[in-house]
Amino acid sequence: MRANSFFREKVLLGMSFKDYLKSHLTVWNFVALVILALSFYAMIYRLLYGLGPATNLSDTYPWGLWISFDILVGIALAAPGLTVGTAVYLLGAKDYKHFAKPAILSSLLGYIFAVFALMFDLGRYYRIFYVIGWSWGLDSILFLIAWHFFLYIIICLVEWSPSLFEWIGRERLKDFFSKLGIWATVFGVIIAGGHQSALGGLFLIAPTKIYPLWYSPLLPIFFLMSALFAGISMVIIESSLAHRIFKDRIKNFSDEDFAEKTIGFGKVLLVLLFAYFLLKILDLSHHNNWQYLANEFGYLYAFELIGFVLIPALVIIYSVKQKAPKLVRISAILVVVGVVLNRFNVSLIAYNWYIPFSEKYYPTWMEVALSTGVVTLIILFYRFIVRRMAILS
Repeated sequence: MRANSFFREKVLLGMSFKDYLKSHLTVWNFVALVILALSFYAMIYRLLYGLGPATNLSDTYPWGLWISFDILVGIALAAPGLTVGTAVYLLGAKDYKHFAKPAILSSLLGYIFAVFALMFDLGRYYRIFYVIGWSWGLDSILFLIAWHFFLYIIICLVEWSPSLFEWIGRERLKDFFSKLGIWATVFGVIIAGGHQSALGGLFLIAPTKIYPLWYSPLLPIFFLMSALFAGISMVIIESSLAHRIFKDRIKNFSDEDFAEKTIGFGKVLLVLLFAYFLLKILDLSHHNNWQYLANEFGYLYAFELIGFVLIPALVIIYSVKQKAPKLVRISAILVVVGVVLNRFNVSLIAYNWYIPFSEKYYPTWMEVALSTGVVTLIILFYRFIVRRMAILS
């Protein structure tokens, strides 16, 4: 296939360049373009003028929105590959194989763009690769996380490669990487589980800075468990959107079967939510932190734990009994919101809790624009790949 023919058939989906551009003249694409324009301006401004003028970071708050949202939230929500990949390829849940490739793609894009966003939060962003070969801080949790990110991106690339090589017509490479998939998944469970918990371990060195309700020696376990049910919830949400938006790409998969699989995910989510809830209550009792509930931070803690863990779990119980997949999807949305709130509570809201609100950190519009732009890029790349490769079919 000639280069121009390949580009037209594989990239432009058989259309001329002019027709391809016309097909993308939509309101949503215009909104995405505006978001990206603001985001790229913020990126360039930060690179030219530094962190100080572009952000509200300080010695008191050296980590802000870009760490809390792009890394702590982003990596937790990028766990679909860990959860579904493990279930399908290691635990033998072959009935859910249809969800594996979209989950792996979500994880791949989530990690790549998390690292991309991280570059703007680093003072010396041009040294981001030093951790690979030039700077070995073996006693640093950040070193562990950096290497895990690097390795897990490679693992996701290996797992996604069969779809890529099938798309470009390289069958031998497709077969080769398909055989590597199981080993990549095994290695990925170790790596992903390690850095999900290590992200919680970062905050173990700040016992006086984090409000007692959120600080616990079990933070690594809480971060890992919440990442697991965040991953399952993202699979439920993403699959629901994909089956609505990309329905023409899906073959031999009925709505009834999809509803049954959604309820199946709901059952797994239910177990994880109750395990997390019980462990949080035991931790609260063990440290006798009940007295901290009687103030604004305590109300926020109860709101997070009851509103986004216990209530979704109870709704899932009802939805499983009634066989109502829509309620499972609503619960998944609540769980994702709860994970976002938890990461913000640990890293920003309940961090430096004793500082007056007037002196607390608030992100600049450029910090918000950059993070929103990163999310937009993930969505656009996901759409681009799914429309061309055998991800859903």
